[in-house]
Amino acid sequence: MVPMPRPARDPITDGELTTTPVTGLTGGEAAARLRRGEGNRAVSASSRGYLWILRTNVFNFYNSILFVIGAGLLALGRSGDAFISVAIGLLNAVISAVQEIRAKRQLDHLQLLERSPVLVVRDGRDTEVLPEEVVRGDVVRIRPGDQLVVDGPLLDGAVEVDESLLTGESDAQLRGPGEDLLSGSHSVGGSGRQLARDVGAASYAARLTAEARQASTDTTPLQKQVAFCVRLVMVVAVLMSGAILGEAALEGFTLVRVVQIAAVLSGLVPYGLFFLIVLAYTAGAVASSRRGALVQRVNAVESVSNVDVVCTDKTGTLTTGRLTVVEVAPLDGHDGVEVEQELGAMAASSGSANLTGTALAARLPAARVPVLEEVPFRSSLRWSAVRTTQSLWVLGAPEALAAVLGGPDLGPAVRSRTAEGLRVLVFARATDPAAPLRSPDGQPALPALEPLALVALADELRPDVPDTVARLRAEGIELVVLSGDDPGTVATLAARAGLPSAEPVHGAGLDQLGDAELDVLVARSSVFGRVTPEQKERVVRSLQRRGRSVAMVGDGVNDARALKAADVGVAMRSGSTVARDVADIVLLEDSLAALLPARREGRRIIGGIAVSAQVFLTRVCTQALIIVTVTMLGLGFPYSPAQTGLTLFTVGLPTLFLTAWARPRGPDPHLLLELARFVLPAAVLTAGFAVAVYTFLYTSITRGFDDPGVRDRLVAEFEQYTGLTYGVDAAFTEAAATLGAQTGLSTFVSLASILLILFLEPPGRLFAAWTRPSPDKRPAVLVVVLLAGLVTALVVPTLRDYFGLTRPAGIVYETALPLLLLWFLALGLSYRLRLMDRMLGLSELTRQPPT
Repeated sequence: MVPMPRPARDPITDGELTTTPVTGLTGGEAAARLRRGEGNRAVSASSRGYLWILRTNVFNFYNSILFVIGAGLLALGRSGDAFISVAIGLLNAVISAVQEIRAKRQLDHLQLLERSPVLVVRDGRDTEVLPEEVVRGDVVRIRPGDQLVVDGPLLDGAVEVDESLLTGESDAQLRGPGEDLLSGSHSVGGSGRQLARDVGAASYAARLTAEARQASTDTTPLQKQVAFCVRLVMVVAVLMSGAILGEAALEGFTLVRVVQIAAVLSGLVPYGLFFLIVLAYTAGAVASSRRGALVQRVNAVESVSNVDVVCTDKTGTLTTGRLTVVEVAPLDGHDGVEVEQELGAMAASSGSANLTGTALAARLPAARVPVLEEVPFRSSLRWSAVRTTQSLWVLGAPEALAAVLGGPDLGPAVRSRTAEGLRVLVFARATDPAAPLRSPDGQPALPALEPLALVALADELRPDVPDTVARLRAEGIELVVLSGDDPGTVATLAARAGLPSAEPVHGAGLDQLGDAELDVLVARSSVFGRVTPEQKERVVRSLQRRGRSVAMVGDGVNDARALKAADVGVAMRSGSTVARDVADIVLLEDSLAALLPARREGRRIIGGIAVSAQVFLTRVCTQALIIVTVTMLGLGFPYSPAQTGLTLFTVGLPTLFLTAWARPRGPDPHLLLELARFVLPAAVLTAGFAVAVYTFLYTSITRGFDDPGVRDRLVAEFEQYTGLTYGVDAAFTEAAATLGAQTGLSTFVSLASILLILFLEPPGRLFAAWTRPSPDKRPAVLVVVLLAGLVTALVVPTLRDYFGLTRPAGIVYETALPLLLLWFLALGLSYRLRLMDRMLGLSELTRQPPT
């Protein structure tokens, strides 16, 4: 990764690094540097700014189509239809943008609450300031528990830092004067003062994550498949429009007629499907957020449902970042209770807090005792000591104490525990309580020791991790651990979490492997240790090359690149700000278990959108076939713009409820073929029967004007509807026949579209031709309600006029209802026998080749 250029600044001289005593900047100097832009202001509060959220949601693929159609309709003078098209696009944008902005504000609020003041030396005094008010050249006081907010050398003292968020290494590192401390790390022991050399965008953490912060939009598999269907519909609509409008021009159609035809053809675009996709994603995001998974990119809920590999960091994700005491094993016959009391007293009395001391104090609570002398733990020593009035206790690594330990060899006992991935320390007592703890030159020195116990510690596993891992594996999701920690330790902890035993891979050799070699290694390994941020990203890319859908779970700056590369980036709330910024989902309770409800929600979305797509595409294909066939027969145009409003009963309301009631279903790689299997038989048969209804009514009405017995009644009726005069306007007969046939056609198609729901959600075996009976009876009730609503629209004069229909006539129902029964039987038979599959060979397209 190319380093980011640092902002211009005055040089900090070597003299400033060694000045003693440290007096820091004056208030005036700090204010001047802050005005010059040398403050510790972050690059961005979030990689997703408000303008970016609005732009990506307003001008996405679907909305762009709606806006173009709206502009075209406006040019044709159809301002009402243009308004509907543009309004749907804007509504889509508002719904999804509001959810993403809500997530951003919630995340920003969390980050604001987590800001802790920083102690700097100003005018020779300790002064608390906010992290962004620290300026280059400030002297920052470091205490145990502080998070470092700038880069720079330690001026004095000694500080033990946890850099796991930066490197993944869980062991604390000791830093002395002159050594760099990096922003994003935590002080877990010791104290000192740091010079703020690199602040804001120039800091290590900011430069490491500059690439990961680049905002991008990702398209889910379902979105890609729906987009393909939409493009196909658009191509068909454009071709049909060109042909029909060309014919209209040759026949001398009026401009009004051309505009009406264009309005109907634009209705082939599945506006409602766009709206439902946005609504389903947003509802899923809200539901997931209530269960602890804050969704920052609304389509990430669907992406989670596709995941079959979860890559996870160890420290902070599988573990809490704390240590837990596994065992205190007394040695040489020492009493276990007394040993634990002394060990607890040492932990409680130590003035230098660290992870080990915290774990011991929690496991072995004891009262503090007066401390006469102490040697705090340092990585260079690998031991600590506390002298009291009665004893001199020492706690350290076995190899660090080996030279002064008496008693039997502890090697076998230590090795058996380290082989299990445990950290082993020896708790000992000086044989001479008065023995000195320092050499004549003042350096720490160990006296002769008597071993009291072996202390075994382990990384504290998050309580819910084993159960969550088991549930993920039960759902067929593979887990891969990517950690900067020791591979053996990582493998042991992975086994404790419930992952199958695996030979750990050391990251040192990964850089020498090409992509093909890495793919082979990743295919057979699930535990990687000592890996760099770049190597984590390479492993994610390798899994994706194998066709896997990857979720990366991390909490540190070192995870940012992999989070961005993964299909779904998942961050812990307690992790670094950068990890939360670049992630698609943030786990608010730091629990992997929240992924499971999000996954189910995503699968419910897939089920809902798949059903909705079946309804929408059936309507589009049916309408297109009817328009083409009727136009070829020369029987006028089968729809008026007003009649397309009946789709409220046949498509709009059904899909809204079916999406809300959808059951979870797994991702279907052959979704387009599944749609074809359902849509083609339904569209062909519905269009065929509908054209028969239209043709019969058109010809019947046309012949009726030649029959003196019915002519007067027809003339009186259709003069009212058409606004034309019989015998005066030459187009009267054609207009009357077209309007009457349109009423019968719309009635038949609307009834058939509502009954189609019974094939999608069969209430019983009688209707289970396409799929198995549904346990949910609400869709059947919906069918009854929709039929009642449709009948109301047909018989109430005001509603009937609004939808451009004539009054109910016996001939319409005498024709439509018998054909509707035949249609239902024919479609059921077609689905049961898979006739369209056999005719087109669709089953062959999904058949896997023999291996």
